[in-house]
Amino acid sequence: MKRNCDCLSRWSFADVILSVAALFLAVGSAGLSTPGLLAQEANYDEDKVPAYTLPDPLIDNAGKPVTTADQWTRHRRAEILALFEEHVFGRQPEFPVQLRTRLRSEVDDAAGGVAHRRELTVYFTEDDDGPQMDLLIYTPKNATGKVPAFLTLNFQGNHTLEADPRLRITPAWVRNNGDFGISENRSTEASRGGTASRWPVARIVEAGYGLVTIYYGEIDPDFDDGFRNGVNALSAESDGERAGNAGGSISNWAWGLSRALDVLQDDAQIDAERVAVFGHSRLGKTSLWAGAADPRFAMVISNNSGCGGAALSRRAFGETVARINRSFPHWFCINHRQYGGNESELPVDHHMLIALCAPRPVYVASAEEDRWADPRGEFLGLYHAGPVYRLLGRTPLESAEFPEVNQPLQSDVAYHIRTGRHDVTDFDWEQYLRFADRHLRR
Repeated sequence: MKRNCDCLSRWSFADVILSVAALFLAVGSAGLSTPGLLAQEANYDEDKVPAYTLPDPLIDNAGKPVTTADQWTRHRRAEILALFEEHVFGRQPEFPVQLRTRLRSEVDDAAGGVAHRRELTVYFTEDDDGPQMDLLIYTPKNATGKVPAFLTLNFQGNHTLEADPRLRITPAWVRNNGDFGISENRSTEASRGGTASRWPVARIVEAGYGLVTIYYGEIDPDFDDGFRNGVNALSAESDGERAGNAGGSISNWAWGLSRALDVLQDDAQIDAERVAVFGHSRLGKTSLWAGAADPRFAMVISNNSGCGGAALSRRAFGETVARINRSFPHWFCINHRQYGGNESELPVDHHMLIALCAPRPVYVASAEEDRWADPRGEFLGLYHAGPVYRLLGRTPLESAEFPEVNQPLQSDVAYHIRTGRHDVTDFDWEQYLRFADRHLRR
């Protein structure tokens, strides 16, 4: 039976306990001050990083070297993608969909008067009460043609980007991050504009870009509910034992981003061939997986994605494979759990996830205080994707030397570590816009 997660009264006791635990553990994932238990379990000492050997993205499963771009494109890339499906994220869903859209609102005075803004509901079936997601679309008010855009998921609802009473408040379940208890788990009027600091909408559209965002919980609510809610309602699978390589929530969220890109293919204001997929934290993991799986994304941006994102799992620094699967058992596939404390047996590491995005430009960003996400491991993940970029005629990071804080490195890939904590800041966006100017402009 499908269970509606919109209100606490319909939750089981187990759901409540799991969500409380996930909230508590998410503090560590968010880079905030961590309770003693988390601090004791995490390694933050470079001298204690285990010795490791990374799998070579340019040696195929049969042990043969990949020496040409054609070999990569026709053979090796598909091998690596299949390994991530089998051992890390699981398969992206193959839900039967009949995409329909409904324009909910349209204004020309958003973001202080500089943006044209639309709210578009995307239905996945012919049932108006079935699974759906809302796209919030900003474009430059005075644009004369289609513009490149950033497509991203957000954590608290589209209405939190602006304190505008005209924006629709998401009716979906929203994690209450205000405390460690479970309250109503719905957004309220007080949450309007609550995440505006992460979204400099006026700056983005004044630079000539669109911004398209979706509340990720409308695709798949972020708690371990046995995959019954959100787009999981489209699945024909029974409630029986889940396959070891069945996709987790990250695969569902990435699937939702690709469906949004499907919709943008026919949009009159967004150039779907120049869309950068962007994500922060767990949604940074999602943006990398979406970009790896769907080559239509023209650029991929990962902000503070850490373990399961850009960071090398074999470093076991900060958050680890074991910790992330205990804290968030619904994010990855079941097969991924066997590599907790056993990372050396994983047939891939996350430099290969970044390599799957080649030759498209990829930006990886870290924060100095966010040691839980292993900034050095994120940097090395991008660096060790370099041989694939070089094979495909692109310029990777030239050196494995960790850069200075607030000194971005940009070529056909890019990296920075900035001062501050686990967050998205104006500094981050300035670098992403600069990178986009280099790669998404006609």
